[in-house]
Amino acid sequence: MKIKYRLHAVERMFERNISADEVKKLLNEGKVIHEYPDDKPYPSKLILGFINERPLHLVTAENKDDEEIIIITVYEPDKEQWDENFERKIK
Repeated sequence: MKIKYRLHAVERMFERNISADEVKKLLNEGKVIHEYPDDKPYPSKLILGFINERPLHLVTAENKDDEEIIIITVYEPDKEQWDENFERKIK
């Protein structure tokens, strides 16, 4: 599958100092913590991964027809809003 980046994702990656290599690592090694099968136009998922102990959430969608993984956004989860494992939102 090829990786396609939304403009929003690229802007957030730049702002948050997250590289394309780090996004690929999250895709390959991260843990899916939530799936959104009814999202439109494509089902999406929230992936948790760690880069040098920095927790990151990656939101992706999958366009199976065109064999694309679409990177929607990537961010560092707020410790005040997520549990200690960054897997479940608490606020």
